[in-house]
Amino acid sequence: MIKPVKTKAQIREEIENQIQAYLDLGGEVARFQPGHSGRDSNEPLPKPPHIERNPEPQARTPVLSEIQAIEARRQRKKAVPNRRRRRDSEKKTLLTDDFGEPLRWITE
Repeated sequence: MIKPVKTKAQIREEIENQIQAYLDLGGEVARFQPGHSGRDSNEPLPKPPHIERNPEPQARTPVLSEIQAIEARRQRKKAVPNRRRRRDSEKKTLLTDDFGEPLRWITE
């Protein structure tokens, strides 16, 4: 079952209804002068929280044993089992009809 998709007009109408319900219950919307900012103009921009200046060096966790285990598993996967080789006399050839449609395999 497909979820019904709302149109932009329906979404706008819902938002308008929610705003009107808020105002009818006594809610108030504060008005500001155009161009007025919430920050003081002399205040520098806040720094992003994920960027640290000169962070203290952290002790590193040794992972050499984990890397060696991963490499060992990788080397085991690369080993291909020996395949049984066909003799030259067991070579199979596709037999086709006059139109190129495959009929059967024959051994030569």
